[in-house]
Amino acid sequence: MALTKSKNKKIAGVCAGLAEHFGFDVSMVRIAYIIATILTGSALAWIYLILMFVLPDAK
Repeated sequence: MALTKSKNKKIAGVCAGLAEHFGFDVSMVRIAYIIATILTGSALAWIYLILMFVLPDAK
């Protein structure tokens, strides 16, 4: 199973795609992402933007 964006999306489907790929709860991934973005000084926001354009859509 390849890493793709999810159809269960709030913004672009990146967090939901990661959660589905690794078998985690989508809400927990989103909360962890927000906390990690704040703690890293928005470095993860740039990674999210890159993944938003690089990851293919789910079929």
